[in-house]
Amino acid sequence: MTPPPSTALAPAPTTTPELDITLTKTQTTVKTSGGGCGCSSKNDASTSMSETLKARIEKHPCYSEEAHHHYARMHVAVAPACNIQCNYCNRKYDCANESRPGVVSELLTPEEAAHKVLVVAGKIPQMTVLGIAGPGDPLANPEKTFRTFELIADKAPDIKLCLSTNGLMLPDYVDRIKQLNVDHVTITINMVDPTVGEKIYPWVHYRRKRYRGIEGVKILHERQMEGLQALQEADILCKVNSVLIPGINDEHMPEVNQAIRARGAFLHNIMPLISAPEHGTYFGLNGQRGPKPKELKAVQDKCSGNMKMMRHCRQCRADAVGLLGEDRSQEFTKEKFMEMPEAYNLEARQAAHQDIEANKAAVAAKKQAAASVKVADSPKVLVAVATKGGGLINQHFGHAKEFMIYEVDANEAKFVGHRKVADYCQGGYGEEATLTGIIDTVSDCKAVLASKVGPCPQKELQKAGLVVVEAYDVIETVARQFYDEHILAPSPA
Repeated sequence: MTPPPSTALAPAPTTTPELDITLTKTQTTVKTSGGGCGCSSKNDASTSMSETLKARIEKHPCYSEEAHHHYARMHVAVAPACNIQCNYCNRKYDCANESRPGVVSELLTPEEAAHKVLVVAGKIPQMTVLGIAGPGDPLANPEKTFRTFELIADKAPDIKLCLSTNGLMLPDYVDRIKQLNVDHVTITINMVDPTVGEKIYPWVHYRRKRYRGIEGVKILHERQMEGLQALQEADILCKVNSVLIPGINDEHMPEVNQAIRARGAFLHNIMPLISAPEHGTYFGLNGQRGPKPKELKAVQDKCSGNMKMMRHCRQCRADAVGLLGEDRSQEFTKEKFMEMPEAYNLEARQAAHQDIEANKAAVAAKKQAAASVKVADSPKVLVAVATKGGGLINQHFGHAKEFMIYEVDANEAKFVGHRKVADYCQGGYGEEATLTGIIDTVSDCKAVLASKVGPCPQKELQKAGLVVVEAYDVIETVARQFYDEHILAPSPA
């Protein structure tokens, strides 16, 4: 069978093009041509969100899938201590080479952290969220955590405050969290059955005593449920992270989902176990594998139901800076940022956000400009997208370090996950092996969508049965055009 030809649905310019957008003081107008376009997804209970709730999440890249295309976050590493041990965790305090939770390049004092935030907020005005996520547990380091929040809230009132915790000490601090106007809290909950948790947590340190085995796990579970309920009563948005561990809690995950939904969790983030042996975790050193992409998606789909499911998490470092999917932390090491002036400017940031919102509106309008006729039972296919953000196909295939995966049918194109890869363009070193790995990673997809694909990888992708689409446009629009042309179009006689 001859592989499908390369398809150019839109030109791939060498400079950043405009989307033919006309801006006025009162509205955004987007000129579009005919053709199919993706509808906004209505899955994962996203159809009945109040305007008030939308406003609370619209600039939080973790809580809003739409926001993560446009807005950035940063974490500050002020919380080194932890009060539980997880078999998937190995904290590192001086590592620049690993991208996973619990890893930082350097620890900061609250004062250093506040200075760093004000530096970054000036240089990256789209940074809207400051999170404390470790490298230990923020609530095992309450003085440092809350002092950092106090300093930032005083000088940068437009930045959202966010923390991530294992939940052990959460019930003790909900009132303080509320007082500081921390509106978003993430709890990592991997089980609601202590017999499952016993395989994940060797010990829990609570009230100056270490509890091993199921005794400690029962304490952790009870405190997590109590804290989750308290957040609901305090009207603090809660995202629950769950690490999917094949053979341990994968079949148990729907029960976790049901329990957190009943206690008011806003969002469930089921993320894959990271278990590479070189990370030095207990699971990694003992051969526990992580889930395959299909396995992860199957569990996420099973748990989506009437609860929002987060599928765009990047499991970022405890000192991450930038858009989700990028890490600019090495631009702001202590040696560098301590020499930089605090450049926070509220008016400049607000102006930048207005530009972002105008661009968001333009992209959204283009998605909806040519709504499709509903087609019943059209087959769903996956496509892999190279993007630098903005909701656009705007990245060269060879520069992609991850692909966003969209599920497409005749009615919509919806984001369902992302997959990390080694970037193909490495100056001639290891490119053949890297390309093989990339093709394997996206082998269940029908197409690769990128702003440009070189002749060699294009040929190999086509040999593997993947349609190559070069375009610079809104992701959903191009994905739907691909579907109409290659999946719905009748085969030639």
